Amino acid sequence: MRIGLAADNGNWHKARLRGALESFGIEPVLFSLADVAIVTGGGEPLRVPGFEDGLPDGVLMRTIAGGTFEATTMRLGVLHALVSAGVTVWNSPTAIERSVDKAATSLAVARAGLPTPDTFVFSKREAAAELIAREAGPGRPIVLKPLFGSQGEGLMLIERPEELPPEDDVNRVYYLQRYVPRRDGLWRDYRVFVCEGRPIAGMIREGDGWITNVHRGGRPFAWNVPAKAAELAEAAAASIAVDYTGVDLVEDGEGGFLVLEVNSMPAWSGLQQVTEVDIAASVVRGFLGAVRAARPPRLVASQA
Repeated sequence: MRIGLAADNGNWHKARLRGALESFGIEPVLFSLADVAIVTGGGEPLRVPGFEDGLPDGVLMRTIAGGTFEATTMRLGVLHALVSAGVTVWNSPTAIERSVDKAATSLAVARAGLPTPDTFVFSKREAAAELIAREAGPGRPIVLKPLFGSQGEGLMLIERPEELPPEDDVNRVYYLQRYVPRRDGLWRDYRVFVCEGRPIAGMIREGDGWITNVHRGGRPFAWNVPAKAAELAEAAAASIAVDYTGVDLVEDGEGGFLVLEVNSMPAWSGLQQVTEVDIAASVVRGFLGAVRAARPPRLVASQA
């Protein structure tokens, strides 16, 4: 199989995925979506580095190169073009678009009827301020999140309308979600890693503050994922149609869980510290299985 591994940063994850591919007998071609070109006038117009004589059979996505809105749009367009040409892409561009955009994620999760904190998305500061005045207050904050943020970056707790940043500071999108505190006062949430539609590992994340991401100093602990959390994580992954994902959950205070986020390019270095499951190997095994399923072997007719 001709396999590409799209990874621009994150050397630990890149090395784990590359090592897992090699353990299955695959020598992947590492490339960046930023280096893919479109050239018409002869042959396949999509030019992927390392595949000069055609397109890969599969592309495993680890990261999408950052850049302007136009650059990101082109790179997602490249992934759509690969899919339309019959290339297996994990995660698919549609799943990436749904999960990288928190508003699209909330919409899909809500339409699937899954429990999630009350969420409000506005383009105007005036509308956001009215919501804060009505729903928030001292000790009852609303979380403001960047629409395209990750790893706990840029989060704010808002209690008063005047605390809202100007429209330009949030790229004219206010993504607001009700803060759900724990009854015991601990700063704790949960991550369930789902691959091929089933949970394969989970962890508790605890922090010294309300942001518990391991990247921001949160501490991972082993977690035997209960059935309620496993079923919710499965359903959340299905609502986004994502092949592998990290689903973030928080307790609802009534014995259940709420979906916070569904990540299409999840980090798992913290999770790998507290689970015996080889996350990279699980992802690669599922990905290669999907590539094989998309390209069944040709049967050679026997000759009399």
